[in-house]
Order: sequence, then structure tokens, then C-alpha cells
Amino acid sequence: MAHCCSDNEHDPLAKSVEEARASILAASPALMDTEILHLSDALGRVLAEDLRAAQPVPAWPNSAMDGYALRSADGEAPRRLIGHCFAGHPFTSPVGPGECVRIMTGAVVPEGADSVLIQELAEVHDQQIIPQQRPQAGANIRQAGEDLQAGALALQAGTLLRPAQLALLASLGISEVKVLRRLRVAFFSTGDELRPLGSTLAAGQIYDSNRYALRGMLQRLGCEIYDLGRIADDPERLEAALQQAAGMADLVISTGGVSVGDADYIAELLGRMGSIHFWKMNMKPGRPLAFGKLGEATFFGLPGNPVSTMVTFYQFVRPCILKRMGSNGPWTAPVLKLPLAHTLKKKPGRTDFQRGVLVSGENGLEVAGVGQQASHIMSGLAHADCLIILAAEAEDAPAGSLVDVQLLEGLV
Repeated sequence: MAHCCSDNEHDPLAKSVEEARASILAASPALMDTEILHLSDALGRVLAEDLRAAQPVPAWPNSAMDGYALRSADGEAPRRLIGHCFAGHPFTSPVGPGECVRIMTGAVVPEGADSVLIQELAEVHDQQIIPQQRPQAGANIRQAGEDLQAGALALQAGTLLRPAQLALLASLGISEVKVLRRLRVAFFSTGDELRPLGSTLAAGQIYDSNRYALRGMLQRLGCEIYDLGRIADDPERLEAALQQAAGMADLVISTGGVSVGDADYIAELLGRMGSIHFWKMNMKPGRPLAFGKLGEATFFGLPGNPVSTMVTFYQFVRPCILKRMGSNGPWTAPVLKLPLAHTLKKKPGRTDFQRGVLVSGENGLEVAGVGQQASHIMSGLAHADCLIILAAEAEDAPAGSLVDVQLLEGLV
């Protein structure tokens, strides 16, 4: 089966990556359905409502260090030790002139004290403490509401809940959250040449690797996944698979069958079944792409070569999924500018996503290409931790030149 549109690098009718991504995002409405989850089950979900602090965080002034709670107004005069306080076990009497309390990190600062003298600056004589430095008001004290004041916005709707966000909500005493439901995604691969793992390959056959890549990428995004398997190059079977997928999912993905080969039936079927745009992309790898509506579902037809499948997923499908999940962004992976460790070859005409690795150079972090860059060579992407993005009009990029680098850590 053919999986590319043309070997010609320059095509004035091809869509740029930025144009295609903007069109896709504009046609990707967020989910509205919500559910209530316990905080322990909410990792990777998108918050459906603003959450505010019901009380200040921290709720009480507490010590940032182990030391002695005292009054700064008494200066460097000796203090009489009148008690101890630990985290969770406050000292309940006030601290008066010439007095101090032994205090541990996290313990509530006793009434009357306005400073914590760290233990390294205290000379201890039995029950008497002599400061070795004049205490300053507020020193080594975490003030009430220093993190969040009561009523302050803690997290806004659209926040993707990661471990740090879960910890923040737990610190507010929030045990349940309203989140948007999971995005339902159905996918399948096409091609008579594809064979399942465990089978013996005949001449011209390959193992179906794209479905494993898609499953992994979708699992990373927390989607509800429907794997419809491998569909043969048969119009009736393909039509049935498309109808089934559109009936169960918010988003449908197929790989292969969107180019100009004689056996690429997806284009003709989608023309009858949905509102689909077929684009020649001004990018490498990943020339052919289909996007649009299949019934009520969003549809992506990705190229069949494995690297092309993954690169187009990261550039177009992942941003669409994040927006449809209700995330308030950013929807695209971060991009840095880094110097090249060595020269990279490139012909002008298409935006090139070359597979790369971050390396330590004499002057700091650099980026280097990984192996062969052809769209059917998966080993390069398997060893990459970034994509080196070379602009459409660019030619060879010399060593030392600054290039755009899209980090793949946590994605690949």
C-alpha cells in the first residue's frame, strides 16, 4: 500500500503544520459531560470547575526551621526556656518578655512570639538561651495564608490534574473533584500487509506496530480506548469499522490508506460518510493527512509509516485531544532553541521533524540527530528524546547553529 503522496519536496498547495494545527484546534470543541471522582482517582483528569481555598494555607503561622520561638523586641538578651512545641502538638501558653519555646519545623508559632531563632544561632545553658544574633521579626516563620488566602483561586477549570495539583487540593482538604469525563477514542490500522504479533511473516508482510504506538500515546493522555484491530483493504469492512468507531467514540483514528494508492479506500469512503478534509502536509515525515467529522466524532486519518504516524499524532492529534478533553493548555509540546552538535542535512521545501537526542556539549546542552531519518525507520524514534524542527525554507543546518527542539520526554 502506498503511504506518501509524492517525493517532490516543494508543493505550493500543501498545508503548513501551523495552518493545519490551527484549523484542527478551531474545529475541536471541549467535552461538557462531567463526573465526580475521589482525589485518589483524579490523576490525569481535567478539572471541570474553579476551586477556591476555604481557609488560609497554611492555616496558622508555623516555624520554617528547628529552633526557638521568641519575641524579637527582647533583642539579644537571654531567654528562659518555658516549653516545647512540635508539629501537631502546639504550645498553648503565650510567650512573654524574656521567654522562649523550643520549636520544631512545622509547629505552630506560640502566641506572643514573632520570630524563630534557628538552633545554630542559640547558645544553650541548661534552661537559658542566649541568642548569638539579634532576632528579626517574622524570621523563619511561615505566615498564615502565605500560600493561599481564604477565598483565593487555587485551580481553575480546565487544569490538567498532575501530582502537584492533587497535592495542592489535598492541602485544602478537598477529597472529591468534578472533572470532565474521559475522551473516548477508537482506532484501527489498515492494510493487507499487516500481521498480528506472533504470526509468521510472508514476503511483503510486516507486523502491525502502529496500533501499539497509538495505544501507548492514548493511554498517556488518559483516554478511554477502543482498539478495533487491523482492518483489511476491503471497502465493506472499512465502512463497517468506520461506522462502528463513529458510534462509540468522540474521536476516531485510522492509520494508512489516506494517500493516492489504488488500494487506499479510506478517502472515498469518508467522502460519503463524513465531512473530511484531505491535506497534503508541508512536513516530513507525514505527508498525507485526513481530518474532519465522521458523524458526531472527530476523525483523523494518519499516514501508515510508523514514524509518520507518531510525528503527526504529536503535532495534530495530541493537541486536538487535549483541547477536546477540556484542558486549558498548552496543547502543543514545549519547544526550545538549542545548538546543533553536528551538521544536519536538509532540502528546502518542507518542515522537517528530525529525530534527535539531547547531549552535553562544552558550553552546555546541545542536540544531535539520531540514526537514519526515513519515515519507516522506527529505531531512530525509539532512541530519540526530542524532535529537531527545521523550517520549510531551511537548507542544511550547520553544527553550532540554533534550532527548534520539541521535547518528547513523557510523550514517546
